[in-house]
Amino acid sequence: MPLWILLLFIGAAVFLASLRQPPEKKAQTESLPIVEVMAIEKSALQVQLRSYGVVQAKHRTQLVAEVSGRLVELSDKFVRGEWVTRGEILARIEPADYQADLMQAEANLAQAEAQLQEEIARGKVAEREWQGVLDGIPPELGLRKPQLAKEQANVRSAQAVLARAQRNLERTVIRAPFDGLIVARSVDLGQYINVSNQLGEVQGSDIAEVRLPVPPEDLEFLDSLNGAEVILTQSLADHELTWKAKLVRSEGVVNDDNRMVYLVAEIRDPYGINVDRPHPLKFGSFVNASIAGRYIEDLVNLPRYAVRNDRVTIIKADNTVELRQVHVVRADLEHVYIQGGLEQGERISLNAMDSVDIGRKVKVLGEEPNPEANGAAQLAISGAQ
Repeated sequence: MPLWILLLFIGAAVFLASLRQPPEKKAQTESLPIVEVMAIEKSALQVQLRSYGVVQAKHRTQLVAEVSGRLVELSDKFVRGEWVTRGEILARIEPADYQADLMQAEANLAQAEAQLQEEIARGKVAEREWQGVLDGIPPELGLRKPQLAKEQANVRSAQAVLARAQRNLERTVIRAPFDGLIVARSVDLGQYINVSNQLGEVQGSDIAEVRLPVPPEDLEFLDSLNGAEVILTQSLADHELTWKAKLVRSEGVVNDDNRMVYLVAEIRDPYGINVDRPHPLKFGSFVNASIAGRYIEDLVNLPRYAVRNDRVTIIKADNTVELRQVHVVRADLEHVYIQGGLEQGERISLNAMDSVDIGRKVKVLGEEPNPEANGAAQLAISGAQ
C-alpha cells in the first residue's frame, strides 16, 4: 500500500507539471541616458568683464588747524554723518590774539608808509639843494636814494606782515573745503588746538570712485580705458540695486599682492543730492561690476559648466554623442565665450557626459521618443537573447 500511494503522488505531480504554461517572454527595452541640450546661436556679442570693489569718495580731506588757540565754537553740523556745503563754518578758534596781531600790523604799515612819504619829501629837498651847488649830476647818497629804497622795503615788509596777520585771522575759522559728508571729528569745544592738529575728515559728495581689479590679459577686450560703461550692482534683501558708472582710467601697474590691474570707475553724485536717484550709493559699499568690453563677431556664449577642458559634448541629429574640441576666447565665473569649432543650430549637452562613450545614443529631455528606433532596439535585444 505505501508503494501504491507513492506511485499515485508521482503520477499526479507529472500530470500537474505537464499542465504548467511557460513564462511569457517580454522584450527588453534599452535604458538611455537623459540629457538637457541647448541650440548653438552665433552672434556678435559684447564681452563683459566681471569685477568688484568698494565705493570711495574721490575727494577726501583731513581738516587740519593752521593756527593754534582754544576752540570756542563748533557748528551743529560738524558731527559724523552730517552734510555740509563748501565754505560753511564748522568751527572757530579764539581770534583775540590774531585780531591784535592784525591791528599791530596795520599800525606798522601806516608808520612805514608815513616814513616813506617823509623820505620822499627829504629827497626832493636834497635835489633842489644840490642843483644850487653843483652843475653836474649829484650823487645818489646826496639825493637820499638809498634811504628812499630802505623806506620802500620797510613798507613792503609791513604789507607782508599785514597780509600774514589777515590770513592767520581768517584761519581761525574752519570752513568746509567742498560739498560733502562729515565722516570724523576728533576735537571738542574748549580744547586747545596746536598747528597741524587734525580736527576731522570730510568726504566730497560730488564724485565716487570704485577700484576694480581685472586680470591683465582681459585688458585686450576693452576698446578704451576711458569712457567704457560700467554697471555696478548690489544685492539688498530680495532685490538687486544697479547704478551706471564710467571707466576713467587704469592705475597702470600690476599689483604685487594679487597680480591684477586696477581700473577706476567714477559715478557722479552717488547720494543723489542734485539728481534724482532712487537709491543712494553709499561710501564704503561693496559692489559687483560689469565692464562693457568690445564686440566680437560669430561668438557663442555657453554656460561655464557646459565646457570641460576646452571640449563640449555635441548631441547629433540621431541623438548620438560626440566630444569636440573648441577655441575658448574668454571665460568668467558664469560664461564661456567660444569662437570657431561649432555650427549654427548644433545641440550642446548641458549635462556631464564623462561616463558616456562617444557614439552612444542618448535621450533628449523633452523630446518625444521615436517608435521605429525603439522597436529596432527591442528587436535587436530580443534577437541577441
